[in-house]
Amino acid sequence: MRVSALLMAAGRGARFGADMPKQYLPLLGRPVLRHAAEALLRDGLVDRILPVCAAGEEARISSLLGGLPALPPVPGGDTRQGSVRAGLEALAAAAPPPDAVLVHDAARPVVPAGTVARLLAALETAPGAIPAQRVTDTLKREDDGGRIAATVPREGLWRAQTPQAFRFPVLLAAHRAVAGEATDDAQLLEAAGEAVALVEGSESNVKITLPEDLGRVAAGLSAGLLPRIGTGFDVHRIAAGRPMVLCGVRVPCEFGLEGHSDADVGIHALCDAIYGALAEGDIGRHFPPSEMRWKDADSAQFLRHAAGRIAARGGVLANADLTLLCERPRIGPHRDAMQARLAELLGTEPSRVGVKATTTERLGFTGRGEGIAAQAAAMLLLPPG
Repeated sequence: MRVSALLMAAGRGARFGADMPKQYLPLLGRPVLRHAAEALLRDGLVDRILPVCAAGEEARISSLLGGLPALPPVPGGDTRQGSVRAGLEALAAAAPPPDAVLVHDAARPVVPAGTVARLLAALETAPGAIPAQRVTDTLKREDDGGRIAATVPREGLWRAQTPQAFRFPVLLAAHRAVAGEATDDAQLLEAAGEAVALVEGSESNVKITLPEDLGRVAAGLSAGLLPRIGTGFDVHRIAAGRPMVLCGVRVPCEFGLEGHSDADVGIHALCDAIYGALAEGDIGRHFPPSEMRWKDADSAQFLRHAAGRIAARGGVLANADLTLLCERPRIGPHRDAMQARLAELLGTEPSRVGVKATTTERLGFTGRGEGIAAQAAAMLLLPPG
């Protein structure tokens, strides 16, 4: 069975109150929607993802989902139903169209293991299936004055979640036939008289709506991870006629550093710290200086690779700390830019990356101005094993 998934990322998340849509917010070092996409793919049952985003956000989404089996994003409509319809039509135009489709909120970063399998199994006997949880709390209806008007019976009530699964032709036909707005896709099948199965959902499948939801999900995701610490150290000689690049930032200076790549001593030390925490060797193992393709290379790609290795292992960067040892150039005026650039390359927030500098009181090779050294530490949270 060919299975595609629509990742619904066109919402603005006004209730969250952030300066960006909640699906782009960092969660343990990666955007919320990246977590959601990886969770859909984790069981190996989904062949491809089609992101549906706000118009103008296509390039941003493509960048955030880089390396995943994702189709080019399509712009959504004015409503959620219109956005789902746009995604379905794009899948229908793709060759071949899927047999089944999942519709998932980008603001739900956790899809518990086994959820997708249970949904697809339910499609063998029903055209649609959704994960849901029984309502266990007592329900009250409010009157116009903010007082209890009635107690609502909770028997037979469930809280719907995503991803919701459907036989693709059935959902596409339901969207094409109904012009009104539905709160979820299962409602369209209900209106068409089609059966929708309920499968057991999970309390961990949280839709991030308010700021406290983000903290709750972060705590749940990190609960089973173990800390791993790595350290890195690097040195480069002073060299005339080369640009001075430190921590991904070009620093005005009358000299640069000698090296096979751009000799960014700060990034090199930080890469070694990350590779060390992963027990995956050092930067020379991944980017051998004997290979000419790395001649004068931008070290930013090395740090992106290191960050990608963290994600590939199912881990997150807890924090990193970097110290530059030099007499010149002065680091202070560029510290904030360095911190921001390293955080960007690592896919995390600047508050998780420390950058500082010190001198050796004119002692040793750094004190004599013969070179610059850097030392770094990184703490990762990784699954056991």
